[in-house]
Amino acid sequence: MNTTLVTFVVLYLMGTLAIGVWAGTRIKNTSDFAIAGRSLPLIMVVTTTFATWFGAETVMGIPAKFVQGGLSSVVEDPFGAGTCLILVGLFFATRLYKLNLLTIGDFYRRRYGKGVEVFCSVAIILSYLGWVAAQITALGLVFSVLTNGAMSETAGMIVGTLAVLIYVVVGGFLAVAWTDFIQMIVLVIGLSIIAFFAADLAGGPSQVFAMVSNANLWNFLPPPTFTDIAFFIAAGLTMMLGSIPQQDVFQRVMSAKNAPTARSGAVIGGASYILFAFVPMFIVACAIVVMGSAALDLAKNDYQRLLPTFVMTRMPLVMQILFFGALLSAIKSTSSATLLAPSTSFVENILRNLRPGMSDRQQLLAMRCTIVVFAALVLGYAVGMKGTPIYDLVSAAYQVTLVGAFIPLLMGLYWKRATTQGAILSLVAGVGVWILFFPQITSWGTHFPGQLAGLIAAFIGMLLGSLVPQMLENHQEFPRPVKIVSA
Repeated sequence: MNTTLVTFVVLYLMGTLAIGVWAGTRIKNTSDFAIAGRSLPLIMVVTTTFATWFGAETVMGIPAKFVQGGLSSVVEDPFGAGTCLILVGLFFATRLYKLNLLTIGDFYRRRYGKGVEVFCSVAIILSYLGWVAAQITALGLVFSVLTNGAMSETAGMIVGTLAVLIYVVVGGFLAVAWTDFIQMIVLVIGLSIIAFFAADLAGGPSQVFAMVSNANLWNFLPPPTFTDIAFFIAAGLTMMLGSIPQQDVFQRVMSAKNAPTARSGAVIGGASYILFAFVPMFIVACAIVVMGSAALDLAKNDYQRLLPTFVMTRMPLVMQILFFGALLSAIKSTSSATLLAPSTSFVENILRNLRPGMSDRQQLLAMRCTIVVFAALVLGYAVGMKGTPIYDLVSAAYQVTLVGAFIPLLMGLYWKRATTQGAILSLVAGVGVWILFFPQITSWGTHFPGQLAGLIAAFIGMLLGSLVPQMLENHQEFPRPVKIVSA
């Protein structure tokens, strides 16, 4: 175990805790805690939206997927995920910001009523299980690697969860925004320096790009068959659209000081994420050139360890410190936001319906308590799912919101004729069809992606549920004149 490296990591963790304590002194109400009082400038909106997606899977999952299957295997993330933020900025940020809501669930209540609010909020909360579990799993792996196995992955998960939990509970989204700002600076600088060093180890960028070209890793489009194209489209849409009705994305939009800042911050953050996600891909490609078959074996059998192993075995201490600082920045920035988001939704959109007389102070306390409970549940889920690839945990998380919550949000904002009946039928049809495609139920999912079938069903359900009752009402209100035939 490298004592110097561990010491730097501990000091870094203590620094983020100190920021959380400082932010906690500025929290006065639930608006401060949940959306930073709608006060953030553009630079902080950019860093915090960028940090929304730049997590464990970006550093360890995406690069390994890339070297195994090329660009076509990472269409979901980073391309779908980054495009999600761009779409939010272009089509959703301004409209949602003007509504002055605390959570995305508030929109469903205002547009469709409490029933749809609760159902969509439950779907959104459940979707965070896999997302947060992926970050906690990565924290356990990092601490295990750092201590050379002296700390087990399970113990690392517990330590990492506590390190994030404390500053989120104390400082809320204000602490998340400030730590995101600092951690993204560390991440960008750290990974950029490591990329230059890794390229030098590989004999220069030309050697790396030659390997990528020879392995046909630049290929983006799938084979020209109906099934392959359908699964390719579904993979891209899962995070591109399924992540739009998410509380962590919504919080970043609502935390901006005004609507133009919210719009620009999301667009710049999304574009920056897509571009910078190529940096860890490049570093792993360098690892393939330097380590050869050993790297390919790790990518196939235990890809989450490929990048840490490359850094620990081939790079000096300074690079190791930079790498783990950047890696922890990526993981902690994502896990902090994804712990806060579902807890805020639960209190605002579920608990308040059960206890409508809660004061703002009681609501703030409930949010903090809920974060602790949710963190414990996710930690247990992560431990139980140990061994599941990080990328798979993340990619599966957003199918439920894609088929359940996206269409009611989109149509509610852009279609005046959308009704509560339409939203309910959309939810039932989308989730129901998606479940029918589970491999435990039918074999349909092997021929056509269930999330795409659910999305189509949700759209049809919204149209039928909204238009048919209106047509029937109009038919009853204006019956056809009866032709009277004289005797």
